[in-house]
Amino acid sequence: MKNKNIAAIMAFFFGSFGVHRFYLGQIGMGIGMIFLFSAGWRLFGWPIAAIIGVIDAIVFLSMDEKEFDKKYNKKYYRKKQRDREYDRMERRRDHYRERKKRTRKERPDFDRPRQQTNRRRETKPAELTQRQKIAKVSPFKASGIKKFKDYDYEGAIEDFEKVLEVNPRDIAVHFNIACAYSLMENAQKSLEHLDKAVSYGFSDFDRIRTHDALAYVRVQEAYDKFEENKFQLAPKLQAPKEDLLSSKKEKQAPQISGDLLEQLNKLGELRKKGLLTEDEFAVQKKKLLAEK
Repeated sequence: MKNKNIAAIMAFFFGSFGVHRFYLGQIGMGIGMIFLFSAGWRLFGWPIAAIIGVIDAIVFLSMDEKEFDKKYNKKYYRKKQRDREYDRMERRRDHYRERKKRTRKERPDFDRPRQQTNRRRETKPAELTQRQKIAKVSPFKASGIKKFKDYDYEGAIEDFEKVLEVNPRDIAVHFNIACAYSLMENAQKSLEHLDKAVSYGFSDFDRIRTHDALAYVRVQEAYDKFEENKFQLAPKLQAPKEDLLSSKKEKQAPQISGDLLEQLNKLGELRKKGLLTEDEFAVQKKKLLAEK
């Protein structure tokens, strides 16, 4: 693991030779510093690389520890971030389990009063517009958020799904469902809804990288490929389709029996001997094929 203070000291005293760049694993830049040192001394009589080394030292000292690790200790930073997210996930899971124990097994029907109050409206014959339909399911969106905050993730998903039945392109709802599935430790479902959210225009990728509710998804192996693919699932390969053209030809191929073949051969011999004209041969052949 690389230390920013050591890198700063190397840059200050040995920056002319690019020692700090070799220490940070930037071999190409280190070689470039050596070349710059020799070229600058010849042309200007002063090692320009030394000035750059001092500047690098100041940058390292003023750099935040987290930022330094993110840039130069990528593996360590990734592991540390995953450990932190795993701890958050464990705390949320414990909270969720405790709440499950306290709540009753059979929940009241939250939707029944709403259905009764809207019964008079539903009897109207006029067809609702898309905007009216979205407004009609907006209470489900609000109740889904409330249930999510109350750690009732299953109930939240049910309400959010009702919103998607009317407006399947709702980005916020897809993101909320992804968070709920992540907290229920269903990574595949969570990634599917994140994929849909991004497909419909969601672009706040930092929120996916940092949201506490998505901690469980981020520690899964599938998440790395998902992030590399610009936060979208890889398209599934379709199974090879049956060659309908060849199968159709096979079905349409005529089945010639042995008797028919023998009769056609006899007709051919009679034509060769001159006992049948071309027209007579064609008529007899057509009759045989029609009978078959």
